Amino acid sequence: MKNTFYTRLAIATLLLSAPLVGTAQTVNSIDIVTNSVPFLRISPDARSGGMGETGIATTPDAASAFYNLSKVPFLPGTKGGSFTYTPWMANFGVDGTHLLAASGYYKLDSTQALVAGIRYFNLGAIELTDVEGKRVGNSRPNEWSAELGYTRQLSGKLSVGVAFRYIYSNLANGAGMNGINYKAGQTVAGDLSVYYNGREEGEGWAFGAVLSNLGGKIAYTDNADQKEYIPTNLGIGASYATMLDEQQSLSFAADVNKLMVPSLKGNDPESLADYHNKGAVAGWINSFGNSAYTASLGAEYDYNKQFFARGGYFLI
Repeated sequence: MKNTFYTRLAIATLLLSAPLVGTAQTVNSIDIVTNSVPFLRISPDARSGGMGETGIATTPDAASAFYNLSKVPFLPGTKGGSFTYTPWMANFGVDGTHLLAASGYYKLDSTQALVAGIRYFNLGAIELTDVEGKRVGNSRPNEWSAELGYTRQLSGKLSVGVAFRYIYSNLANGAGMNGINYKAGQTVAGDLSVYYNGREEGEGWAFGAVLSNLGGKIAYTDNADQKEYIPTNLGIGASYATMLDEQQSLSFAADVNKLMVPSLKGNDPESLADYHNKGAVAGWINSFGNSAYTASLGAEYDYNKQFFARGGYFLI
C-alpha cells in the first residue's frame, strides 16, 4: 500500500519523537517537550527493561556503559561485553524495525578501564512517493551512535567516568519537499558520571548520577534555524542489595531522570523562532522550567548468579 512522502515522514516522526508533555488546554499556553534521536534513551538490555528502566546505580554488569560507565571498575575480571538484538514494534506490522546494541570494557588495571559501545536503530524499508502517489524512490531510515569512555576509581568506593559519542541520524536523506533537501543529521556529545559503591560482601547501598548526551543540536536540512535538540539528560539513582543466604540475593533500585530539553510554548511564529534560536546550553538551563521528568522503580531476585526474576515500574 502506497503512502505519500508526507504521510510516511509524519509516521517516522511519531515513531521517533520523545514523549510529549502537555500542561495546558489552550494553544497559546501549550507546553511541549520533544527531541530528535530518542533511540539514545531506549534501554537496550533485558535487565534494565525488566527492572523498570533502572540502571544508574544497580550492580555493575557488561551493559553498564549504556547507563553509568562509572560502575565498570567494580566489575570482576579484566574484560567483558554484551550484545542485544530487539525487534521493535513487530506486533504493529512495522517490518524490519529493530535495535542492535553492543558494549565492552577492558580494565587497564584494578582501578581504571576503557569502555566502548554502539547502538544501531533500523526503521525498516519505506517507499517514497510524491503528493500525487508517484514513486520517487526508496529509503531505509536508520540511526546509530558510537561511544568511547574512560572510567577510574578515586577510592575504594567512589569512581567517575567520561565518554564521548558520535551520533548519526538518517531519516530521509536526499528526499525533497517544498524545495527543501533533507540530509542525514550528525553531531557529537559526551557523558559525565559518578558512582558510589557502599556495598560490602554483596550488601548495602549504592548511588549514581549521570549527565548524558551533552552535545550540540542536530540538523536535517541546511537551514541553521531548524536544528533539533538531542536528548540531553540528568539522571540520579540509588539501589540497595541484601543477601538472603549464600546463594540468594535481593536488590531494589530507583532512578529519576530529567530530560534537559526546553519546552515549545505555542505554535505561533514568535514561539517557534524563540525555540529554535536557543543554543544547546540555553536549552539545558531553560529545561528546568518544564515537567519532563520520569521515575523508575525496579527489583531483582538472584539465585546463584544464574537465575533471575525481575520486575519494575516506569512512571512518566
